[in-house]
Amino acid sequence: MDALRLRPSLLPVRPGAARPRDHFLPPCCSIQRNGEGRICFSSQRTQGPTLHHHQKFFEWKSSYCRISHRSLNTSVNASGQQLQSEPETHDSTTIWRAISSSLDAFYRFSRPHTVIGTALSIVSVSLLAVQSLSDISPLFLTGLLEAVVAALFMNIYIVGLNQLFDIEIDKSFGLGWAVGSQPLFWALFISFVLGTAYSINLPYLRWKRFAVVAALCILAVRAVIVQLAFFLHIQTFVFRRPAVFSRPLLFATGFMTFFSVVIALFKDIPDIEGDRIFGIRSFSVRLGQKKVFWICVGLLEMAYSVAILMGATSSCLWSKTATIAGHSILAAILWSCARSVDLTSKAAITSFYMFIWKLFYAEYLLIPLVR
Repeated sequence: MDALRLRPSLLPVRPGAARPRDHFLPPCCSIQRNGEGRICFSSQRTQGPTLHHHQKFFEWKSSYCRISHRSLNTSVNASGQQLQSEPETHDSTTIWRAISSSLDAFYRFSRPHTVIGTALSIVSVSLLAVQSLSDISPLFLTGLLEAVVAALFMNIYIVGLNQLFDIEIDKSFGLGWAVGSQPLFWALFISFVLGTAYSINLPYLRWKRFAVVAALCILAVRAVIVQLAFFLHIQTFVFRRPAVFSRPLLFATGFMTFFSVVIALFKDIPDIEGDRIFGIRSFSVRLGQKKVFWICVGLLEMAYSVAILMGATSSCLWSKTATIAGHSILAAILWSCARSVDLTSKAAITSFYMFIWKLFYAEYLLIPLVR
């Protein structure tokens, strides 16, 4: 059943009067059918506008006059002439557009490159605790899923802090507590504290204003907490094994320390003008874009060199081959792309920053191969 509503654009408006959004027929309106199957309208009101058949049309919607939905396949005018109605799929199309728009907004809000990085890092580090194929079991997959979901909620909270979207913090803490894993809970808690202090505008906080402190926050989360806490979650809570700091884990922590410093330094290069305006003394403001750019490239090349040496000292042939070849290729690609960047173009610098995130993803594909 639909409700009968007069289309606002079809009602005459008195001079000087505001056009109302909707005009509903009064309860005393009646709808009758004549012998020819047409529908006629009558009203007990003696005042108000007269509807002429050559001017005004009616759209069906009345909460007072119930008519069978099957009889409303067409709209009618005041003389009873039938007109073709709008497609019935209009409402569903509008709903799907609204849903699609909301999902797209949330997708952009959550900064997908950080979400992908978080998920890949947790999966990669968790695989370091796998000692044999039998370890990849439903128990392992369940523990991994718990860690990934909780971390993604925390990630969205941190990147969306300034937009006051804090429902994810409740979900991530709740999940971390319900699981019962101490490493997982403390990883979430420390990430929450540092992420909040980094962004929130309160006295003694908003640490992103201070270059060294901002870099340390990112380094602590990306380089230390992610590697150690999520490895220990799988090692001690899921597999019930004693905590050990293996050679691949130490490599992953050291390599990602370099990478986290690069991300912390590079992210401010495209925003140097905004940082100057708001008084944020980032390294890019202090040293200049060009110098910071090549410092970042140099740090990554150093990290790749250490990774190649790490592979060369491995006793496992397949690990040695994959580690050396993989990091050599990434180092060559980085150097080639860096030389072609136009440092006077903000768009080019931003594009290269996103390229660094792709290298970040690629590294987490190589880390489980280090043995």
